[in-house]
Amino acid sequence: MAQTAKNVFVASRLPKRAGVSGWVATLQPRTPRPALNGPVIADVAIIGGGFAGLSAARRLSRLDPAAKVAVLEAGVVGEGPAGANSGFIIDLPHEVSSDDFSGESEAKFRQSVFIQRSAIALAREMAAENGWGKEVFDPCGRYSVAISSEGDKHLEDYAAQLTKMGEDHRLLDVREIQAVTGSPAYTSGLFMPGTVIVQPAAYIRGVADCLKEPVALYERTPALSFERLGTGWLVKTPQGSVQAAKIIMANNGHAESFGFFRGRLLHVFTYASLTEAFDPSRLGGERKWAATPALPMGTTVRRITTGGGDRILVRSRYSYNPSIAVGDGAVRRAGHLHDGKFSKRFPRLGGVAMQYRWAGAMALTRNHVPAFGEIEHSVFSACGCNGLGASNSTAAGIAAAELALGHDSELGRIYARLAAPTVLPPQPFTTIGAKTHLAYREWRAGSE
Repeated sequence: MAQTAKNVFVASRLPKRAGVSGWVATLQPRTPRPALNGPVIADVAIIGGGFAGLSAARRLSRLDPAAKVAVLEAGVVGEGPAGANSGFIIDLPHEVSSDDFSGESEAKFRQSVFIQRSAIALAREMAAENGWGKEVFDPCGRYSVAISSEGDKHLEDYAAQLTKMGEDHRLLDVREIQAVTGSPAYTSGLFMPGTVIVQPAAYIRGVADCLKEPVALYERTPALSFERLGTGWLVKTPQGSVQAAKIIMANNGHAESFGFFRGRLLHVFTYASLTEAFDPSRLGGERKWAATPALPMGTTVRRITTGGGDRILVRSRYSYNPSIAVGDGAVRRAGHLHDGKFSKRFPRLGGVAMQYRWAGAMALTRNHVPAFGEIEHSVFSACGCNGLGASNSTAAGIAAAELALGHDSELGRIYARLAAPTVLPPQPFTTIGAKTHLAYREWRAGSE
C-alpha cells in the first residue's frame, strides 16, 4: 500500500519513459538542473515538473514573489509526459456532446473555453516575456480535419454550434484543406484560430528555465514519500528532503501511486511517431500546420520544420495500462498503425521512414473532471488531465497555486464547483470496460 500510516504517504512506483520522444531528440542538448542533495526548507513543495507543476510554480511566484518553492521532477524536464504531448494548447473543446446544444451543454462549453483560455493566457505571457519564437510558441490556430463523409458531417455540425456560440472559425472544402496539408486524403477541414501550437519539449524547458529564485527546480529528484511534520510536511527524495508548509501534487496519474484517487483514475497511454527529415519540395501545402481529427480518437497530424528539412508527426492509438507503464512492444505495435495512417495521408512521401516513436501517459476520470482540490490538509492536487495535458494541466496548476495561497479568481471558482472524480467499477470490470470502450471509440473513429 502507498499509504503506510496516518499522514505518511509512500510512492508505490515511479514514472517510466516509453520510447524516445522526437520532440526531445530534435532539440539541442540541455544541461538539467542539479538533483536535490540534502535538506531544504520551502513554503510550497511541488511534486512534478510538467505542465501542471511548472505552471503552478509560475503562478505562485507571481502571487507571492517571496514564496520559496521547491519543484521536484522525477526525471529530466521535457523528457516525461509533457515532452510526449502533441503540443496543442486548445481554446475550444474537441467536441460538444449535445446535438441540440442545450443550456447545460452551453454552460459546460463556456466553462471549458474559460479554463483553456486561462492556460493560453499564462503561456502567452511567458512567451512574450522570454521572447520565444514560433518554433516554440506559435499562436497559429489548429485545423480539425476529416477523411470521410461522416467526418465532414461532424465538422459541419460543430461549425454550426460554434456559430451559435459566436466563436471564430472557418470551414474548408476539399480543395482548401488539401492546399493546406498537401494531402489528397482529407475531404474537409475546420480552422479554429485561437489554439496555440507549441513544441512541447522546448516549451516546457523554457518554462523551467525561466523560473528564478526563490523558486528552485530539482531534476532527477523523485519524491519517494511525504509525511506530516508539525503543521507542515516533509517530502523525502533519494538524496535529500524538503520541509514545506504545503504540497502541490502535479504528477497526474502518479497521484494514485501515493494512495490518492484510488479507483478513480483511468491510466491511458497514447502513441506518436515522428518521421525522419525530408525535402520540403516532396510535399505540397503549407510547411507548418497542426490538425486534430474530426472524430474523437482519430489521428492527429502535424507538419513541422526542423534542422535539415520537414517532418510529419502522427499520433494515434490508445491503450489502458493501470500499471502506468508500457513496454517497447506496445510502442512498436502502435508504430505499425502509424505507418499505415501516414502512407494513406501522404502517398508522395513513400520511402520516408519514422525515426522516433514514443508513448505518453494520460490520467482520465469517468466523469471527465480533474482530480483537483485539497486532498489532505495543505496538500493540493492538480491531476487528472483527461487527455488535454497542455491545456487542462496548465490551468489546473494555476488553480492549485491560487487555492494553496487562498487567492480568489474566476478560474478557482470554476474548479471549486466541479464534481469530484467518480468511483470506477471494481476489477476486473474496470479493465474490461476501459479496454472495450477504447476499442469501440477507435473503431468508431474508423479511417479518421
